[in-house]
Amino acid sequence: MTTLADVAARAGVAKSTASRALSRPDLVAPDTVARVRAAAVDLGFVPNRAASHLARGNSGIVALVVPTLDNAFFTPIIAGAQARARESDLQLTVAVHPLDTDDDLLDLARLARQVDGCIVVAPRALDDVVRSIGTFGPTVLVDREVEGMTSIVADTARAFADLARRFADAGHRSIAYLGGPEGSWQDAQRSAAISSAVTHRVDLTQLGPFPATFAAGVAAADAVVASGATAVVPYATSIGLGLVFALRARGVACPGEVVVSAERLVAEAIGADEVPAIDVDGDELGREAMGALVTLLTSGIDTAERRRLDVRVHWPEPAEI
Repeated sequence: MTTLADVAARAGVAKSTASRALSRPDLVAPDTVARVRAAAVDLGFVPNRAASHLARGNSGIVALVVPTLDNAFFTPIIAGAQARARESDLQLTVAVHPLDTDDDLLDLARLARQVDGCIVVAPRALDDVVRSIGTFGPTVLVDREVEGMTSIVADTARAFADLARRFADAGHRSIAYLGGPEGSWQDAQRSAAISSAVTHRVDLTQLGPFPATFAAGVAAADAVVASGATAVVPYATSIGLGLVFALRARGVACPGEVVVSAERLVAEAIGADEVPAIDVDGDELGREAMGALVTLLTSGIDTAERRRLDVRVHWPEPAEI
């Protein structure tokens, strides 16, 4: 079995130099790094990254905690975080913790002791619960802001307000907002932003709370029709798709009598170019969150930075009812 000593001998360097060239190439001359890597390839040497991290006093593993896997919104966040973790020689593990019970918190505390840091998506957890999570170890929040903690948020509230204003500008006088899960931090942000954006301009009906599922959108159809809304902004695309399905099943054209916004990629996938859409870059959200965690792990200092990423709105032209 090829060892690090064999690689060092082939490259003509000390074993410690070979180790640094493979684990911290920024500390070694480029030509030396090239020689060591070439020797490793020639000999078929695969470094034991776990042992390397343990030697430096860490595990090399970070966790991304989500409340559920039912919401497709989390999928690109996981992918982006994983890609950024790989670039930093870290292994990402994904855990599901709704943080609704004391047992959830205990499970997360146990996980935190086994990893170097956590990215936490906790849309419904109480602020005090989220703060307690921050005491478990280095923590970055995604799509949630709590005083004193580093967070990366997609500014969907501003985008939803923009959608509502554009609906009003296009002539819609009755708009419905289909809210998200009860206690959701983002739902409260979006609801307040929409209400502020169209105050005194339209008849705004706020329905919900709803889980972020297709079935919830189907179940909301009766209430949407009863509200008389001609434009709908759903908390999640899955809710919007369920609503569209239910409206079409009962013969209500969509778009037509009722226009329902969606995520841009979903609108394109179903060929609904005329549907106004928002563009949340989940991959960027995951990458930026992991980047913030890497910085926190490197510096050991939590600056409690709050960052809000821009979310674009794609509006069809012309925008007519």
